Amino acid sequence: MVQIQKPMSTDADHAELARLRAENELLKRQRGQMALKVSEKGALSVYGLGRFPVTLYREQWEKLLAMADEIRRFIQQNDHLLKKKE
Repeated sequence: MVQIQKPMSTDADHAELARLRAENELLKRQRGQMALKVSEKGALSVYGLGRFPVTLYREQWEKLLAMADEIRRFIQQNDHLLKKKE
């Protein structure tokens, strides 16, 4: 019988695993709360809106925020068509 040995874990592996576990715990505790984070690629992620974060680059957020009044008006005008998650 041939036994396959797993490669030895390094200190870097242990550190990365600890970091990921800590990040996971933080996200679990923050469930239902809004949070902002800069992604590895330099985009802005908003956590807490749904199951997955909403991630856009700075320019995209600026365009969207510039439309805030228009979005509010649209929501009011189409309130009867829009579903509300409760």
